[in-house]
Amino acid sequence: MVRYKSKIGWILVVVILLLLLAPIFQLLKNPVSIGPIYLLLPALFIGYIFVSTYYEIGNGVLRVKSGFLLNRSIPISSITKIEATKNPISAPATSFDRLEVFYNKFESVIISPKEKRAFIAHLKQLNPKIQDNTGL
Repeated sequence: MVRYKSKIGWILVVVILLLLLAPIFQLLKNPVSIGPIYLLLPALFIGYIFVSTYYEIGNGVLRVKSGFLLNRSIPISSITKIEATKNPISAPATSFDRLEVFYNKFESVIISPKEKRAFIAHLKQLNPKIQDNTGL
């Protein structure tokens, strides 16, 4: 299996840092309060999702993994096309520089591999019928 890490976009990193810094600042300002801890937990969860999002290609399958929330296996033979997208919809992608992978008849998944060209080339090597509409 070849693992491709998810690209991490700086805009999303800034949002996470702000989510982390606000509760930490409040804890330093008022160490008795428990409220900032409740704010810190979602930020830590988002950070966990960032570091645990990746894509694997092997055994004829594209595996999309995002923490414990998503573990999808897509047969590479069912992939029909790949398009570039900046769609901000919630997805197992940690950047807005994204690819939409279409498979089966009406299904798709939005991902953000760090090495997009190598990722696409690897998929096309395994399934030459994949349409590459990314312009890369």
